[in-house]
Amino acid sequence: MTIKSVAIIGAGAAGTDRKVTGAATAAAFTAEQYFETIRVFERKGSAGGTWIYDADPSPVANPQPGKLPPDIDPPLRIPDALPRTTEPSLQERWDKTPIYDELTTNVPAIAMSLSEIPFPYGPFVPHHVPKQYIENYFTQFKLDRYLELNTTVEDVSRLVPQKGAGTKKGHDRWSLTLRRYDAVEHVDHWWKEEFDAVVFANGHYSVPYIPAVKGLDAYIKAFPGRIVHSKSYRSAEHYRNKKILVIGNSASGHDVTAGIVKVAHLPVYQSRRTSTHWDGNEPPEGIEWKPIISEYLPTGEILFEDGSILRDIDQVIYCTGYKVSFPFWNVKANGAPIYDYKRDLVVGNYLHLFLTDFPTIGIIGIPRTLTFRSFNYQAIALARVFSGRNAHPLPSAGEQREWLTRRLELVTRQRRKFHDIPWDEGEALDYFRELYELAGLPMIEGLGQVPPVLDGETRWALENVRKYPVPGDGRLKGGSGGDDGDTEDEWTVVGSGLWRDSLHFI
Repeated sequence: MTIKSVAIIGAGAAGTDRKVTGAATAAAFTAEQYFETIRVFERKGSAGGTWIYDADPSPVANPQPGKLPPDIDPPLRIPDALPRTTEPSLQERWDKTPIYDELTTNVPAIAMSLSEIPFPYGPFVPHHVPKQYIENYFTQFKLDRYLELNTTVEDVSRLVPQKGAGTKKGHDRWSLTLRRYDAVEHVDHWWKEEFDAVVFANGHYSVPYIPAVKGLDAYIKAFPGRIVHSKSYRSAEHYRNKKILVIGNSASGHDVTAGIVKVAHLPVYQSRRTSTHWDGNEPPEGIEWKPIISEYLPTGEILFEDGSILRDIDQVIYCTGYKVSFPFWNVKANGAPIYDYKRDLVVGNYLHLFLTDFPTIGIIGIPRTLTFRSFNYQAIALARVFSGRNAHPLPSAGEQREWLTRRLELVTRQRRKFHDIPWDEGEALDYFRELYELAGLPMIEGLGQVPPVLDGETRWALENVRKYPVPGDGRLKGGSGGDDGDTEDEWTVVGSGLWRDSLHFI
């Protein structure tokens, strides 16, 4: 398998949540000094991915409860006879980011930074810092020469080998259909390019998910604008003196509730399916916990599982996450879907990174584990494999499928998601070690990137420094680096033995 041209979809950190994945991938592939063509396609106007702040979240698409990306993020219709210029597409592409005013990182800076360049300060920084960090990373390593901004990949199709071309089965080349919006002429320019390999680093914080609830569809029609997803949340000020119900209590649910309680009509209601480590036994002042919703009533009332009812709610904010979407993956041309939404996993994946049936496709940033550092390990391992310089060969296709089966059995037994890789009990570290050993060291001539180490200081920070206080943990307080002593900027050093997964908040 000889790969000389590579397309990277996404210019975030890795390209996945489009935070850092594209940056990590471009750096790893460039360092090999092997590939003749590297192109990074980013649909936004700058690198930074999810960390780019869109002050205006509009137009906010109508919520579609229970709908998955194949339904609400379908592929665009591609014009005939490319290249071609057309009227701009009006189809929702979910390109606005979910960044809100008070958002900060929730992974200690020492562990969140990519290899070779640290964050400027920490442990937790406001959202503009990661965005600037990614832009600077592209510039410092001269990766911006590969960037194609304002360019969306609309189709990825396997090329049919020509007779006599000698292409082996599985060594597929790829045709990419690209669309660039021209803001001056207000048109879309379409064209195609071909590559030996493609890396998907397009992120999974774009398409919001709202679960189906009895009566919710009718409620949305009867009370337009009352139901929103946290992707459109920007500031607590927009909810001043309003009666608010927040759905969910993971990281965004916690942040949104903590922000709104300062200005909204009290109490702020928060619907929780389960408790989190930072919840404690009693809700914070001004917050009232509710169980999950059983039905939205035609009267505008909201019925909960315990039989209680809320009336006269001004806004319901769903903090229920996102679903990964690959609208550019041409199922017909490629012969199979790439994502199984029922089992919530990448079809036919190996190590959450490789595709057994499509060995010239890589996917970076899928696992929920240590960002940004995990992107380094994935990108370096993929670059080594695509350049043929990996320290150890990949297992056979049959052995890769056996890994998938074992992994699926494990997570099913433990009732957790396939792509969740917890830190505690060593699973994340073992995963990084496997990628580290697959990649191996660079060549002695300096070709290739050195995989980062997770030293004792970094591991200590991951296990002990927390953005959110843990009730009853005997914590110590630390400042965020400011001089004003504002307790809102404090972070926490926790005791041991209280965490089932130290990375659960990611």
